[in-house]
Amino acid sequence: MTWRELYERARAHGDSATGYYNDNIRVDTPDGPVIVRIPIRGADMMDLRPWREDRVLAAISPHVRHAPRVLHVSADPPFQVHEFIAGDVLNDVAPRGVAVPAHVLDDVVRLFAQLAGVPRLPDVPESWPADGDTTAFARRLSALTQRVYDTYSAQYSDLFTALAIPADPLAPVDDLWRGLTARPFTCVHADVHRRNMIVGGGTTTFLDWELALWGDPVYDLAVHLHKMGYLPDEQQALIDRWAPVLAPEHTAGWRRDLPAYLTHERIKSAIVDAVRYSQLFARNGPYPYPEQQLIRTMAAKLNAARRHWGRPDLIDDRTVEAALRAR
Repeated sequence: MTWRELYERARAHGDSATGYYNDNIRVDTPDGPVIVRIPIRGADMMDLRPWREDRVLAAISPHVRHAPRVLHVSADPPFQVHEFIAGDVLNDVAPRGVAVPAHVLDDVVRLFAQLAGVPRLPDVPESWPADGDTTAFARRLSALTQRVYDTYSAQYSDLFTALAIPADPLAPVDDLWRGLTARPFTCVHADVHRRNMIVGGGTTTFLDWELALWGDPVYDLAVHLHKMGYLPDEQQALIDRWAPVLAPEHTAGWRRDLPAYLTHERIKSAIVDAVRYSQLFARNGPYPYPEQQLIRTMAAKLNAARRHWGRPDLIDDRTVEAALRAR
């Protein structure tokens, strides 16, 4: 079977694990299963994506033990073939509210330590923040979030009003970015969460490297904590393991800066997922979770951001559901 035939079989398969930027289709071959990753045409760009995933995976392969191998890359038509990782998606084994398997915390910390040993990623854009300029890096993150808000604020004005998303949602982080501690940049995955982790045989493999960046390692920790929704004792255990494993220069000032990044991630999630979830309801799926779970999740995201917007009152599920279904 040629790579093109593999691609055509994946397109005809119709059963994929859909992300926001790629469809992931398992295709069985005589040599075993593989994953065909096909970009979603017209996907809304709501994350920084300056590096091609295959370039990232090639750069990290000598240093990161548990990441998929790229078997083939095609530019026309665009697709990648990755090795198939046997095991269970962590979210299926331990969704939010359920403790993760005991080895997962150690595996995550080991991943972050391995990423700190990856040399500078290839083809760093000329406009990319200088190594160690964490303030410029953080402002690059929030500038994209602001651009997402500006792009959709008119089209989704009724939604933003119904969900009480303010007209200046990024105002709380502007002051927080001032005075961030300078730290050497590392490769950061920037998307380590339960649906991007495969567990099996007492190990964890980390998928979906399309959002990887060259940046602040404290940011990687913040994104992970935000997206994982650990139980409180798990989160503290992870932080307690993370800090001693990385070099002191990579963790300097983390106690002040971690909350700053978490503030941004909560605000970003409220904005980005309000749009994404509304789009899901407008086209009636496909839903990554049951509809009521999506509604509860969206309410939780909004309530996490609202305290940074000076709104201590909570938004309820019914209000969120009405807003998401109104379009």
